[in-house]
Amino acid sequence: MKPTDSRPMPQAVRFAAADGYPLHGHIWRCAEPDRHRAVVVINPATAVHSRYYARFAAFLHGRGLDVLTYDYRGIGGSRPASLRGLHAGWLEWGELDFEGALRWLEGHCPGQPVLAVGHSAGGLLLGLAESNRKIVRSLTVGAQFAYWRDYARDQRWSMWWKWHVLMPALTAVCGYFPGRRLGWLEDTPQGVVRDWTSRHPRFEHGLGRGRARSADRPARLIARCAALGGELLALSASDDPFATVPAVQRLLGYFTGSRRCHLQLEPARVGVASIGHFAFFHARFADSLWPLAGQWLQQGSLPAAVPGEWIAPHLPD
Repeated sequence: MKPTDSRPMPQAVRFAAADGYPLHGHIWRCAEPDRHRAVVVINPATAVHSRYYARFAAFLHGRGLDVLTYDYRGIGGSRPASLRGLHAGWLEWGELDFEGALRWLEGHCPGQPVLAVGHSAGGLLLGLAESNRKIVRSLTVGAQFAYWRDYARDQRWSMWWKWHVLMPALTAVCGYFPGRRLGWLEDTPQGVVRDWTSRHPRFEHGLGRGRARSADRPARLIARCAALGGELLALSASDDPFATVPAVQRLLGYFTGSRRCHLQLEPARVGVASIGHFAFFHARFADSLWPLAGQWLQQGSLPAAVPGEWIAPHLPD
């Protein structure tokens, strides 16, 4: 951000993941300490730089919240000199990196209620950190774990070709996914691509392919997801080809310890043609959709009139 920018300036921070890996982030913090003021941590989508969420973070900060954004290992400011050979997948991002963010908040924002936002696979990561029981309220946006049969029917095969054939093929050649050169998000570690392209409808069985795993890992992951308590609002858009109703419901089915609800946003109700998988965090929704997110995070409620349809919070039969 430029010095002349009127938006609040965040402070760059570095902290350790649970295994010591150095992570980079930014925190928007109010000047006066207050143990009653909540702090929000934002989990990015797969292969998305944390700067993408800076305007949304500044908006939440303007409502009186402290906000932490950060990059997972291998992405943005947390990227090493080379991605080849980096041991990083969704498991590491959740069990180690998100866990490290929660521990850092515990030490630097002691006593403050912790809220969480998870975009796309960042919503799955809410269930992977051991300290997730400390989160009192969560918001997910387009959250799912890329099970291909849940993709929008009219785009399923083109998405399968792009993300489940071409992406892993390029990753096998390069040792990582060269997304930046292709204009397909950020460069991405090989292990993340393996997790993304799993064909298993149960994420606990699909994660960590090609790596050693313990026999009790699936049960441990299910229990950890169930440990996420408090309230959880899942937002999705009716035109999002990734976060279809079956995809969002599939993930919500793991968070059995939370009071869950699912609101599917309708673009026409906010006067736009599309929201899709990414646009929720665009500044053009600062006056229409972002206040819904802010009210939910701060109060656990939404206005009586919402720009979408309520969906049952449980897995479909």
